[in-house]
Amino acid sequence: MTRRIKIDNATWLLAGLALAIAPHAARLPVWITLLCLGVGAARLFSARLPVRGLLAAIAAAAALGVYGSYHTLLGRDAGVALLVVMLALKLMEIKSLRDSMLAIFIAYFLVITHFLYSQSIPTGLYLLLTVAVLSAALIGLNYPGKPLDTRKRLRLTAVLMGQAVPVMLVLFVFFPRVPGPLWGLPGDAYEGLTGLSDSMTPGSISKLSQSGAVAFRVAFDGSPPQPGQRYWRGPVLDSFDGRTWSAGEKPGWKADPVGVAGKPVGYTLTLEPHNKRWLLALDLPASLPTASSLSATYELLADAPVRQRLRYHAVSHTAYLAGADIGAAQRRRALRLPPGYNPRARELAVSWRKSAQDDSEIVRRALALFRDASFFYTLRPPLLGENSVDDFLFNTRRGFCEHYAGSFAFLMRAAGVPARVVTGYQGGETNPLGAYMIVRQSDAHAWTEVWLKNRGWVRIDPTAAVSPQRVESGLAAALPEGEPVPMLARLDSAWLTQLKLAWDTFNNRWNQWVLGYGQERQYDFLSRLGLEMASWKELAVGLAVGVGALLLAFSVFMLRHPKTGTADPAAVLYRRFCSKLARAGVVRKPGEGPQDFSRRVAGLRPDLAARVNTISKLYVALRYQPHPRPAWLQRLKELVRSFKA
Repeated sequence: MTRRIKIDNATWLLAGLALAIAPHAARLPVWITLLCLGVGAARLFSARLPVRGLLAAIAAAAALGVYGSYHTLLGRDAGVALLVVMLALKLMEIKSLRDSMLAIFIAYFLVITHFLYSQSIPTGLYLLLTVAVLSAALIGLNYPGKPLDTRKRLRLTAVLMGQAVPVMLVLFVFFPRVPGPLWGLPGDAYEGLTGLSDSMTPGSISKLSQSGAVAFRVAFDGSPPQPGQRYWRGPVLDSFDGRTWSAGEKPGWKADPVGVAGKPVGYTLTLEPHNKRWLLALDLPASLPTASSLSATYELLADAPVRQRLRYHAVSHTAYLAGADIGAAQRRRALRLPPGYNPRARELAVSWRKSAQDDSEIVRRALALFRDASFFYTLRPPLLGENSVDDFLFNTRRGFCEHYAGSFAFLMRAAGVPARVVTGYQGGETNPLGAYMIVRQSDAHAWTEVWLKNRGWVRIDPTAAVSPQRVESGLAAALPEGEPVPMLARLDSAWLTQLKLAWDTFNNRWNQWVLGYGQERQYDFLSRLGLEMASWKELAVGLAVGVGALLLAFSVFMLRHPKTGTADPAAVLYRRFCSKLARAGVVRKPGEGPQDFSRRVAGLRPDLAARVNTISKLYVALRYQPHPRPAWLQRLKELVRSFKA
């Protein structure tokens, strides 16, 4: 016989399911959100359930709706949407305790799916609250007797979750970590990751620069380089189609040897996932992290797309000589321009070529154009026409770093100077609380490299000619008030700045020791504890021993210290009644039921038979009837208090 769900438990159940679904609402189609709200309201205010045939038709239609919205039923987004729909429809057929428990277990699984989108501290705290509400609903469903009051329900939930914490910590510390994930995630699990692209059009980097998301954090082995040397090299773009700069096909030659000068800079960089292969490195990298390579254009590339937070150590030289010799194929690639575009810019560049003594003079004339004419640095440039370089140089003269880098590279190529565009990040914010530097998406930047005889590839940043503050002081200092930079970039309050840096320090430690607790971190941490674990088998043994010891300790403690305060009040009163009889010489035998004990007491003490029989019947009714009356408990309390043997 199934137990009907109680009204109070229904409220807790609906609250837990709503909390589990709510964060997905912004990611789901509107019709799924409306379906969940409608089903929840119908289940809360109406006791009537739809017939099974109608519910099956609604489920089939909802599945078709998910397929129509995502064009698949597989993958992260479609799979989560289908799970949400089926959980909502499960509410419409809840009639018994079994149905309610099944809905809660599905909701537990749905909680895990939120980590496919975010693994931040606020997400973890919110999901902890969700699990607490679901657990409170589960406790209420399985609690015998009268409905639980809220205080007792929450206290039992806190005790249950508190007991799970030591087991969770042991599992976290000792569970064997293996390189890479245990299973593959669907392809769309990596969509929406913010970062640089392998192409650049007017407006692409300025849009990225409006994001305050962290791109990476870096801790230097010694003093950090000066602001003008903090160029973090990313994708190199050397193909231009008239509007878009892109990486094009990978060149067939290898990177030319690099000559270096000065002291190298060592640092440890923690890169946020961006689903691309490039690794960020201070310009120019001199050492390669594991599972990486250096491209022909000095890009640091990982062997696989960066889909998890990656931590690596690198060494760079800020003073270098790269590509002292340039081959014919490399020169042709670095001079290639599409025919017919930007005739005015071509004409200007040709005039420079005719009158200049060498390539260095052409570079100086182009920088003088940006520096002396009325050019403006802005995140809100006007739209450009088909001849975008002509339109920018001679008409609008308002742009962001991609406008200046792209037009400068075009002018150089048109004048016969090999050139290419380099994208990455420039600058960074020092966090003294954590002794590291934060580089955000708002620090995204583009500059150019030109090849000069006897000097190789030379970095030229035309943006610095227009707005030197961008390089020395960062984006917020270079833009006028009112430009759409991230709010935190313009904080003037000292305490707000400290609060922001303290929060980032906490986030960084969360990333390093919780999300980044991989095989290397695990061995390092266990070695500090004096546990030299050499293989996953030893870790598995340590895990089993640790969990077993905790469960044994819990069992011994519970057996030796029973918590009468959380027991059924009727059972507490009955034990008190049995104690009074024991002091009178009538001891209840182990395993003796209340009715058998009552009959034995009547035979031994006929003078107590009536009172003992009444107390025993009340106790049995309170313990085993589905819905005992509250007055019965008060009556039992009075009889036990006045009982004398």
